Amino acid sequence: MTRERIHFLFLNIGHFLDHLFTLIFATVAALALTREWGMSYAELVPYATPGFVAFGLFSLPAGWLSDKWSRYGMMSVFFIGIGMASIFTAFASTPLQIMILLFFVGVLAAIYHPVGLAMVVESAKASGTGQAIAINGVWGNLGVGSAALITGFLIDNGGWRAAFIFPGVLSIAIGIAYFLFSRPDMAAEKAAKAAKRTAAANAPPKTAATGHDVHADQRLRQLLLRLSIIIFCTAALSSIVFQSTTFALPKVLEERMGGIAGSATVVGWLAFVVFAVASMAQLVVGRLLDTLGPRTVFMGVAAMQVVFFMLMPGLHDWTGLAVALGFMLGAFGQIPINDYMIGRMARSEFRGAVYGARYVVSFVALAAALPLIAWVHGNWGFDALFRILAATAAVIFLFVSLIPRTLPEPQEATARA
Repeated sequence: MTRERIHFLFLNIGHFLDHLFTLIFATVAALALTREWGMSYAELVPYATPGFVAFGLFSLPAGWLSDKWSRYGMMSVFFIGIGMASIFTAFASTPLQIMILLFFVGVLAAIYHPVGLAMVVESAKASGTGQAIAINGVWGNLGVGSAALITGFLIDNGGWRAAFIFPGVLSIAIGIAYFLFSRPDMAAEKAAKAAKRTAAANAPPKTAATGHDVHADQRLRQLLLRLSIIIFCTAALSSIVFQSTTFALPKVLEERMGGIAGSATVVGWLAFVVFAVASMAQLVVGRLLDTLGPRTVFMGVAAMQVVFFMLMPGLHDWTGLAVALGFMLGAFGQIPINDYMIGRMARSEFRGAVYGARYVVSFVALAAALPLIAWVHGNWGFDALFRILAATAAVIFLFVSLIPRTLPEPQEATARA
């Protein structure tokens, strides 16, 4: 295995762990703390909100710091730091304590997307940006699915605290291995940045360009502004859909799969199967992005979500499981599309910060989904939530219809943006 492939494997494992850590509490709350702490599911969910707010807000400084300091260094901090934060969370004894500790998990989790995705895109020039992002996304989705599976298993066999401790220890070990592996790359990265700063300082002053097409420049700026609005709006709405489905799925399965699931472990297995199969949609979407472009693919995925969310109310057991798989295929399939568009248009030296801004929007919206889940479930149940998500997917479809069939060329977008 080449050094590049080993590094890509580290990045994929990082994406797996990132989503695993952020969703451990979802299963713990649904399957353990409701009994141990005597609180309802709707009462427990809001305590996860500060962690998801941190997951979003700290993405921007994490991306900026990785561009200015070191992406390899930030990834080492991610692996080791989130492992330690998870272990500390296992020792919480009150809802307030677990809220504070989940906040720190969110701070460390915020590192991965702006840093890891920037590194994936940078290394994907030969294999295709869409395909590389899709493969990396599958690993993240398996982390989502494994959160319910692993947590359910550990709850049944070691208690809910073990669900935070064991992944934490594993992440710290991987972080140490990654730091040792990436030390030569960190040194090369530092030298490259120093050389670029020296070259910029010694470069002659730029002269005014001749024959510049002012109208073309204005049209390009308007196109980039439109694309930016679409990217950030659809990112926010897609995050609401993704968070609502992934966070609530263990509880949906517990409520509606009584005929086929009788324990936390079985609920975890069902969630894992749904997540694992649905994550394969990213591989299809990634390849289609490189061939058909984002507009056609995104409209198809949004339409798919509308259909399956409208079918879900009132369904149980095997029929409900099949339809849940359908809307999860759409929820996972949409993930790489915005990242693909940013990767195509953002300059390498600013890509971490741009991804950071994108994930601030995404994860703040993602955090807002938690009170929505608690409020809707507490008052009307999950059927109302499915109808709200169908409407959200319909709005995404309308936004996506405004994307041009062909994105501006990377050199155009970077030269004049």
